[in-house]
Amino acid sequence: MGFCGAPEALEVSAICVHTGEEPPLNPIVNVFFSHCNLHCIYCQNHDISTAAVNTGFVHYRTADEVADRIGQLLPQTGGLLGFVTATHYVKHLPTIVEAVRKRGFSPTIVYNSSGYESIETLQMLDGLVDIYLPDLKYLDPEVALSYSHARDYPEVSTQAILEMKRQVGAGLKCDEEGVAFRGLIIRHLVLPGHVDNSLKVLDWIADNLPSFTIHVSLMAQYFPPQTDLPAPINRTLTETEYRQVADKYEALGFDGWLQELASEHHYRPDFSKKDNPFV
Repeated sequence: MGFCGAPEALEVSAICVHTGEEPPLNPIVNVFFSHCNLHCIYCQNHDISTAAVNTGFVHYRTADEVADRIGQLLPQTGGLLGFVTATHYVKHLPTIVEAVRKRGFSPTIVYNSSGYESIETLQMLDGLVDIYLPDLKYLDPEVALSYSHARDYPEVSTQAILEMKRQVGAGLKCDEEGVAFRGLIIRHLVLPGHVDNSLKVLDWIADNLPSFTIHVSLMAQYFPPQTDLPAPINRTLTETEYRQVADKYEALGFDGWLQELASEHHYRPDFSKKDNPFV
């Protein structure tokens, strides 16, 4: 058992129709896997991302159970199926997708990731994933070490994003109804007190993916999910901080989405509710 704490067998905490993603990905059936290979100390999903997840938060344990639930929900969406923080269970994903297809569905597969991925892992997904939805959290190694125990996050995640781009392209392709079916969206959550890190992230995207239409989701939804977090992440984001980063985003000409600061009130899941933690 590694740093993620995941056993060999599947552990899935929730499968639900989710409407909190970017507009071309709404609505989507999201599968929230238990455990994580990147234990961010401010994780909004901390109830299910720790190495030792409470068994009361694990509701699905086989590919067939997962596929049955997905099959119940897919008719409510445009056919989007998201795997959320699935790095440590990648070898199970082809089995799950095949089980879903046997039930008569051909979903668009969205891989929702922290960005902390090895090239070898991503190559296992080549041809399976239609849309990559990675975070690019840090370009500052010391911030990455302090908050996510991963000093090498900048190097690992930037190389991972380049591999994702190689597989699916950097632009986002949508059908005539505006539903995405292939491409890449890079997410960045602005952290309180770390505007400089965010500006470095945006610069890296602009410098390394310059010839494509890049879709960047610049998030303002940060809230401190626990009371013992260190300053400055023991508070929410200020309007001035987010505006500084948003101004840079707009100057660089990215396509994508901004958030209102009030978003921090809307993304506080309760994973004791397996049918929909976000309601």
